[in-house]
Amino acid sequence: MNNLSDAVIRRLPSYYRHLMELEKTGIVQISSRELGDRMQMTPSQIRQDINSFGGFGRQGYGYSVHELKEHLREIMGLNREHRMVILGAGRIGRAIANYAGFGNEGYHTVALFDPDPARQGLIGRSIPIFPTDELEERLPGLYATIAVLATPEEAAQETMNKLYALGIRGFWNFAPVDLSYPPDASVVNVHLIDTLFMLGYRMNQSESP
Repeated sequence: MNNLSDAVIRRLPSYYRHLMELEKTGIVQISSRELGDRMQMTPSQIRQDINSFGGFGRQGYGYSVHELKEHLREIMGLNREHRMVILGAGRIGRAIANYAGFGNEGYHTVALFDPDPARQGLIGRSIPIFPTDELEERLPGLYATIAVLATPEEAAQETMNKLYALGIRGFWNFAPVDLSYPPDASVVNVHLIDTLFMLGYRMNQSESP
C-alpha cells in the first residue's frame, strides 16, 4: 500500500469511522453512492479510493461493510497494539493520555515525561509521569513505538532527535513547528490552529456573495 496518495491516506480514517458506524447500525452492504452521500463525496471518487487499496465491490452488490472495515483496520495497523509515550504533561499531553478512545483502537499510553516536578506522579488510569531526564533510562522498558510530542516549540526538534536515537520511529507532533526527520521515521504534524484557519476560510467563503 506504499503507493497510496497522501489525499487517500488522509481519507482512510474517515472511511473507517463511517464503516464502523454503519456496522453498528446493522448495515451489511453499501453502494458507492450511499457511502458518497454519507461522506459528501462523489461515487466515482469513492470507487477510485477503494480501488487504490484493494477491489472489494461486486456488481449489483456494492461493498461489504465488515470486509472493507476490517481491511482498513489492517492497512492502518489497527489490528495490533501500539504503545505510546507522551513528551510533555501539560494540557494537551494529559488530554491525550486520558482519552479512552485511543485505547479502544489499540493505542495505549504507557507513560508521560515532563521536566516539571509538580507534574510528575500518576494521572488518570494510573499512567505514570516521569522526569524527562529519566527518558533514556526508562524508555527501553516501556516498549513504546510511538512518541507524542506535546512539548514547547523550541524543544520539539531536540526531543524528537533524542527519541529517534533511542529507537522510536513514529512521531505524533503537537508542537507548533514542522520537524526535520530521517527517511525511516514517520511524522504527523498536528497544527491545531491550521484547522481553525481552514474553518475560518470556509465560513468566509460561505458568506461571500
